[in-house]
Amino acid sequence: MPREASFDPADRAILAKHWYPVALLRELGEKPLATRLLDQRLVIYRAGESVVVAPDWCPHRGVPLSLGEQAEDGVVCPYHGLRFGMGGQCVHIPAHSERAVPPQFHLRTFPAVVRYGLIWTCLDPEPGMDPAIPEMPHWDEPEFQQITCPSVDIGGFAGRQLEGFLDVAHFAFVHTATFADPNNPGVPTYRPRLTDYGFEAEYWSSVGNYPAGVEHKGPEGFQWLRHFRCTPPFTATLEIHFPKGGRLVIMNAASPVSARMTRMFAPIARNFDTDLPVEDVYAFNARVFEEDRMIVETQEPAFVPLDPSAEAHLPADMSSMFYRRLLKDMGLKFSNPV
Repeated sequence: MPREASFDPADRAILAKHWYPVALLRELGEKPLATRLLDQRLVIYRAGESVVVAPDWCPHRGVPLSLGEQAEDGVVCPYHGLRFGMGGQCVHIPAHSERAVPPQFHLRTFPAVVRYGLIWTCLDPEPGMDPAIPEMPHWDEPEFQQITCPSVDIGGFAGRQLEGFLDVAHFAFVHTATFADPNNPGVPTYRPRLTDYGFEAEYWSSVGNYPAGVEHKGPEGFQWLRHFRCTPPFTATLEIHFPKGGRLVIMNAASPVSARMTRMFAPIARNFDTDLPVEDVYAFNARVFEEDRMIVETQEPAFVPLDPSAEAHLPADMSSMFYRRLLKDMGLKFSNPV
């Protein structure tokens, strides 16, 4: 367990077997990156064409490698100049350059996979298993534009953040400054269905999902189809059916930095307005998630309660109830975080 552990050990052991994004690929450049996942401090660096994820400390004297320099073939420790390359191998010790490197100087690494413009890792992967990274509809289709928005830090629990993404009843009260209609709070009946990866939910609504004032309204009485796909513990996608065959897909990948800190990554794919600046998408996306951040950071209890009697529920909460049931089926308990 990390020194500053904020998760129950049994819960953390379950969560550590899943894959999470830890950085945008484009962030990896002239300096190694420092980040955290499930309280584990990580360094991310390039070694040639490879991406390496490892604990953020040098095995020699425990100095954070993220304070070091990015070299062409790896990262250089700022204390004694030890250099680490592909696979976390220590390839050079300046004080004893003529000697072979002892094995205890090599880094313990975690797997790294680049997908959707993000670097994904797993702290306790299943041996011999392919990376279980959630699927994002349409990302690889040629007519779709690929957009990887900047990450958003939220001072709350990843499960609360993801549950808010799945929630369909808060639009008219939280998102009125961005896309929602305060006079249209109703939620039509919908029914989630279990899948081999989690669950899906579809519902039709007259509420759009585009910046207020922008023309994507469709014909009179147009009904928007929202298709959610949830992959527990903390990832979901939302595919929105726009007028004239348009599709917008948003992934909400909530990376649990700690029990009370979440780094939310949001790749987007769309097959319309592909000539518009991606900076406009970044800005709109940031405004929407800023509206959500205020809610997530103030919810109590901080963790998602898995006992159905702990909170009251509406018919509109069907997705939330499915989500909580799947978390409980995974063996998670969730006590209030430290």
